[in-house]
Amino acid sequence: PFILMIAVFYFFLIRPQQQQQRKRKEMLDSLKAGDKVITVGGIHGEITAVKDDTVQLRIADKVEIRMSRQGIGHVKGRE
Repeated sequence: PFILMIAVFYFFLIRPQQQQQRKRKEMLDSLKAGDKVITVGGIHGEITAVKDDTVQLRIADKVEIRMSRQGIGHVKGRE
């Protein structure tokens, strides 16, 4: 029974979370200038520059912000 319980935890909790983390890391690593994104905070914009761990995001005409890559929620059109 104990081994069965460990197997259930692995297949229903641990494995799906690892897959989700892997997909998010791939998405963040593939960011490039020109991608339209939505941040975790709900700001819509277009990436204008990508540096090591930051991105520059154009949110309006002549308005750009610099933020961490981790703040990107998802890329529009890549669902």
